Amino acid sequence: MTTFDDRKDAFEKKFAHDEELRFKATARRNKLLGLWAAEKLGKTGADAEAYAKSVVLADFQEAGDDDVLRKVKADLDAGGVSQSEATIRSVMLDLMEKAIEQVRAGQ
Repeated sequence: MTTFDDRKDAFEKKFAHDEELRFKATARRNKLLGLWAAEKLGKTGADAEAYAKSVVLADFQEAGDDDVLRKVKADLDAGGVSQSEATIRSVMLDLMEKAIEQVRAGQ
């Protein structure tokens, strides 16, 4: 039975590790998205960083990416910056790839 227990423990550790990486990558993606949107809105420096942080925090409202998408879309619309939901989703996908690379690289 020890072999089965060892395999079970290894699987559980791998699952926990993968979930941690997914969480970190999603948070990093949201920060990068916030910085992208901040640039579109003309924010720089501390204002851009604060906005990016607000985008990261928006992800805790509900499961999935819709809460982040709604926030960024509403903020861009309010700032007079026209971006479709499809464009924002495309940016989110591109930034997720970048975020995964950064997390894996330990950045």
